[in-house]
Amino acid sequence: MRGSMDRVMECTSSKFEGCIAMMNPKESWVGRWQRIDKFTRGIYAIRVYGRIPEDVEDDLARRGIPYRPRDGSIND
Repeated sequence: MRGSMDRVMECTSSKFEGCIAMMNPKESWVGRWQRIDKFTRGIYAIRVYGRIPEDVEDDLARRGIPYRPRDGSIND
């Protein structure tokens, strides 16, 4: 996505619910609960409305990167 503002706009949403500020993801129970304990510190949405484009999902799968939608469509 680097260098492509169009791609960034396709994969970002301003429609979300709640947020988590992760200062030390490896030691955070909230990070483990939300499965973001391996992410870098920052601010993350709890639920995002909408999905990334299918071709982006396919590209992530080809690279072996698991995609977990944050739109509530997967209950686990």
